[in-house]
Amino acid sequence: MGIFESGGTIGTPKRVVPLRDWLERMLAWSNAALDAHRFPRGADWLGLVPSGPHIVGEYFQRSATTHGRYGFSIDLDPRWVKRTIADGRGAEASAYAEHVIDQAADVLRTQDIGVMTITPPLLERLARREDLVDLGNEKVRAIRWGGTQLDPDSRHLYRTEVFPDTVLSGNYGSTMILGFAGEHPGLPDNGPCVLDTLGPYVTFNVVDPETGKPAALGERVRVVALHVSKSFLLPNNLERDVAARVEPPEGGFGDSVADIAPMQTFENETVIEGVY
Repeated sequence: MGIFESGGTIGTPKRVVPLRDWLERMLAWSNAALDAHRFPRGADWLGLVPSGPHIVGEYFQRSATTHGRYGFSIDLDPRWVKRTIADGRGAEASAYAEHVIDQAADVLRTQDIGVMTITPPLLERLARREDLVDLGNEKVRAIRWGGTQLDPDSRHLYRTEVFPDTVLSGNYGSTMILGFAGEHPGLPDNGPCVLDTLGPYVTFNVVDPETGKPAALGERVRVVALHVSKSFLLPNNLERDVAARVEPPEGGFGDSVADIAPMQTFENETVIEGVY
């Protein structure tokens, strides 16, 4: 299917080679989840997500053309943003993010976009522009966010005040699990975003990193990810993220997670989210 790289948030990017049958399985599960969240079928999509070597770009295009109609994408280099932030060039990183929003604005103005996929930092910037909020409420019927954390207060604000008539659904992706976990359908606006995995192929366990024992329900500690399929074997990979442990849905595997966010440091490196 292709060779894809991790984001390189910590150290040198890692490469994975998933098989086509895994992509098709992941997309079928994802499209069913989009239906459960009432994402419109046959809509044109706009993606403000990394492309190139990043698997999220592949998933975006495949989702857009299998659940929707066409996928419009914006050129986004998250590694450059992280590098400028690490070098103390915050103004340059901010200018780049605004440049990305400018490109998205052109697509929103000229195309009939029904679904938008975007990262929380870019969604925040888009929401600062009143004209784009008005345009989004006029055209966009569903927003899928992911790539970085979105705190519960911001999620509530987007769902009730900024985009009140738009479906807002989150996911948590990782190159090393060859996919993502998706928001559990039917969650309240004022609650945390609970994420479920495609088990038994991808599972999360929330554990105490010192003892390896499962966390108590609601306890917020480290996430251990597992992937078992014909494409890949990843046993017990300790992620750079912390999350609250949640019971999985009936018939599910491992743990569901909520309030997921990166650690401040991982393997003696500062974790920089940037725009993805």
